[in-house]
Amino acid sequence: MTAQDPPSTAPPEPACPLPSRHYGQVVMAHGGGGRLARELLETLVQPAFANPYLAARHDSAVWAQGEQRFAFTTDSYVVKPLFFPGGDIGKLAVCGTLNDLAMAGARPLFLSAALILEEGLPLADLQKILESMAQAARAAGTWIVTGDTKVVDRGKGDGLYVNTAGVGLIATAATIAPSAVRPGDAVLLSGDIGRHGIAVLAHREGLAFETALESDCADLSGTVLALLEAGLEVHCLRDLTRGGLAGALFEIAHTAGLDIHLQEPAIAVPEAVRGACEILGLDPLYIANEGRFIAFVPAAQADRALALLRADPLGAGAAHIGQVVGPGGTVQLETAFGVRRVLDLPSGEPLPRIC
Repeated sequence: MTAQDPPSTAPPEPACPLPSRHYGQVVMAHGGGGRLARELLETLVQPAFANPYLAARHDSAVWAQGEQRFAFTTDSYVVKPLFFPGGDIGKLAVCGTLNDLAMAGARPLFLSAALILEEGLPLADLQKILESMAQAARAAGTWIVTGDTKVVDRGKGDGLYVNTAGVGLIATAATIAPSAVRPGDAVLLSGDIGRHGIAVLAHREGLAFETALESDCADLSGTVLALLEAGLEVHCLRDLTRGGLAGALFEIAHTAGLDIHLQEPAIAVPEAVRGACEILGLDPLYIANEGRFIAFVPAAQADRALALLRADPLGAGAAHIGQVVGPGGTVQLETAFGVRRVLDLPSGEPLPRIC
């Protein structure tokens, strides 16, 4: 598939009923970064929409159509400011949806985009954001093919909100989901953490650090597809957005009912991020990223997977940070001094309006 040619595989006809065999779930189960958001989803949203797709707690809903499987996901973006070092709300929206599809092992086919515009938004800013969205979609070999626009009163919309959705074709016969995680799996991290959240916060609040920070916002689908095309047995993938590394691991451990042990020295945190977190009283493990993911693979394949990740610029800093050890459902972090602490979800979002 190229940027000039339309995708060769069409999605299933809308009128076709969903099959009785279920493979995945919807991004809704993963959308919040804190304990309160999780409780809201579990007590109100999920009971209202209860179905096997939601129950799988993964980044996308996945269904079979004949011999093929497809993934479907959606997300909304309310980042403030609209432009930040390393990206803007348009790039963030497209890459975020591409990444959610990638975490289900899907190659993107089509995207949608809905824009909530605030009265008074400069047309020049809107044009830059639309061009950014189009460029990110073209680079991934896909198109934005449908959408919607609405305008709200001045002062009611922070300039622009964006909702994107995407459909992709699953590139592997294996099930990639928290339910596929097994004891003994290696936990791989694709790079350093914390840059997106701190870069957005610093720009918004006018904070200056000795080292300039840029968001890691990027499309991860090519990096993930390289792992799958190499024949690796990938059990689970998760991008590290709201809730950061700790939030993603907590969700997977809780869903799979397995304990995950991490080695803190193996987790790379840029010095500028670490310094900012110390000043602001934040934990980099919970800071959102937009170009990082974790992969669960059998321990015997960890070295090969790392080599493939490190061959890609977006995975150059990949590391083996931990392992799945057995039944439980907790995430434990071992420090350089051999002290262990349990990672839990924060009560709220530590950095609001960064995604």
